[in-house]
Formats: sequence, structure tokens, C-alpha cells
Amino acid sequence: MANDAPTSTDEKDIGGVSGKRLRGYLDRIERLEEEKKGIADDIKDIYAEAKGVGFDAKILRKVYMLRKMNTDKRREEEELLELYKAAVGID
Repeated sequence: MANDAPTSTDEKDIGGVSGKRLRGYLDRIERLEEEKKGIADDIKDIYAEAKGVGFDAKILRKVYMLRKMNTDKRREEEELLELYKAAVGID
């Protein structure tokens, strides 16, 4: 079976687009996507580890998102949440 991956002789400049430059971008994107998947797997493992010792992973995710937020933005969202909860009768 022939290898479908283009070789350097397949890289052409067509319509002002540099095949070599385009391949470079694509290679970098592919490498970063692989790294991103690895990091996502590592994060998933950490949540599983935390769950294994008794933490609620869903709540841990929420706390993480709250920590990332600007203090004023977080307070604004918390106030709106309380307002909406009160409006529909949730304690």
C-alpha cells in the first residue's frame, strides 16, 4: 500500500500559497493538538485522583472556574444567581 503522506516534491506554490509554509503550519498544529490531548488526559487523571480520595469532581471543576474569574465578575455572577434563585423560589 502506498504512503498517502505528501513528500517534499508534492509541496508546490499554487495561487500564491506556499506549500512548504502551509505544511509547516499544519505540522505545528498537529503537534500541538497531540500535546493538548495529552494535557487533557492528564487533567482528567487529576480529577479522577481527587474523586478517588473523596472530592466531588464536578464541584472541583466549578471551584476551578471560579478561581479563574476576575473577583468583580465572580461577585456579579453570584449576585445574579442569587437573584434568579430567589425569583423562582429556590433556597
